Amino acid sequence: MIAPLQTVSIQSVRRIQKILPFLSVLLTGILQGAEAERAVVKIVNFSQAPDWQEPWKFSQVRPGAGSGFVIAGNRIMTNAHVVSWSRQILVFRYQDPQPYRASIEYIGHDCDLAVLQVDDPAFFEGLTPLEIGELPTVRSSVTTYGYPAGGQQISYTSGVVSRIEIQRYSHIYNRSLLTLQTDAALNPGNSGGPAIQDGRVVGVSFQGNPDLENAGFIIPPEVIRHFLSDIEDGRYHGFPDAGINIVPLHNPAFRAFLKLPNGEGARIDRIFEPFPETQKRIRENDVLLEVDGATVGSDGMILYKGNRVQASVLFDAAQNGASVPIKIWRDGAALQIDLPVYVNTEDRISGSQYDTPPPYLMIGGLVFTELSLDFLRSLGRDKRNTDAEILYELFYRNFQDENRSRTKPILLATQLNHPGNIDFRVPLRSILTELNGQPIHSMQDLQTALQNPPDRFHHFKFSNHRIEALAVEDAAAIDHELMEAYQIPAPSRIHD
Repeated sequence: MIAPLQTVSIQSVRRIQKILPFLSVLLTGILQGAEAERAVVKIVNFSQAPDWQEPWKFSQVRPGAGSGFVIAGNRIMTNAHVVSWSRQILVFRYQDPQPYRASIEYIGHDCDLAVLQVDDPAFFEGLTPLEIGELPTVRSSVTTYGYPAGGQQISYTSGVVSRIEIQRYSHIYNRSLLTLQTDAALNPGNSGGPAIQDGRVVGVSFQGNPDLENAGFIIPPEVIRHFLSDIEDGRYHGFPDAGINIVPLHNPAFRAFLKLPNGEGARIDRIFEPFPETQKRIRENDVLLEVDGATVGSDGMILYKGNRVQASVLFDAAQNGASVPIKIWRDGAALQIDLPVYVNTEDRISGSQYDTPPPYLMIGGLVFTELSLDFLRSLGRDKRNTDAEILYELFYRNFQDENRSRTKPILLATQLNHPGNIDFRVPLRSILTELNGQPIHSMQDLQTALQNPPDRFHHFKFSNHRIEALAVEDAAAIDHELMEAYQIPAPSRIHD
């Protein structure tokens, strides 16, 4: 009886030994998942955005839900769009109904990331911060955590990383950074939640694309780490720009004309005006051969961690004010250059704006404001009839006229009717080109010109060739009456 029992026991041990590694991996995954879900929080933001057509006003307070997760230093990471225009932020722990007040410590609208601090330190008791992992490989699996559709219970979805490339970040609109695409289901409310692989954060869920099925987008570790490194000095600067535009260089005749010895390199066809250091070092028709040691193909792409992406990813990797080593081809020879990169703030109006309400200035019931993407969006269905001049000024002027690339066009946003301005028949959204004989390229120009009327009248000139005037004394009286009637707090709001 003893021998058969010993034989069975040995066989059982061997079977157990075979499955132990699998059990260990399974148990580790379960434990990591449990740790991750406890570190994921629900965020409710009560926001109030400005009215871009009547810029002294704000919209009604609206609640919005998103997700976040605990990181080192007793902080919460989430998306910038989850907490934008915030009046009050409440955060909730996993399976805990108690709300905790939170506030924004740092926010990066260009990369759609934010870090929150919580008023009560007890919020973090028993929570293990999640660590940031490495860029996942295409075809590898990730699990997303979050609170989609305003749900009270945490939700999990799994999928594979299907693509890694540069994509436009819709929150800011005029910036594109490295992005992961996955077929994991991402819905409103998932924003700000982590994508987990092997117990570490490999991305932050942040946007979808209504034109694609089963496609969600995640902010990768490279962008997350850049943001966290940036704020270490107590201030967020943003992702820098090299100030150059790169176009493919496939044409064999053009390549022969430039005396290029092989099929590598893309052409620099434009240097942007706000980058004086770039203008000193780079010329149009220089050919970009390498960026930080990576070979640039004729399509302007490089091989980055096994993925073919735009060369701009290596400029994005630097911090504001740093220099990036590049190799260019000029006049039949290769040159090594250290190119400084800086955050570009001159194209602000062509992207979404946050934190600071829009500027305005009222003259006799005529409310002028800065042309911006937000103003255009505020028109809703009316924007289909927007004058082509507005679109040109907003999106194309800086590509056509270097001397006006820093211009911030000023337009007539609203006319508050009054007997003193009733005959001022200039269409709304007309661009103001002169006031009192002075060219208008910014709100500061408008403010200065207002203080210097040539006579008893303010003289207006618009781009549609309309010319109008208001009596200086009447304009001041009109503004006083209208401010009281419409409860306008001040006749102007102009930022430095």
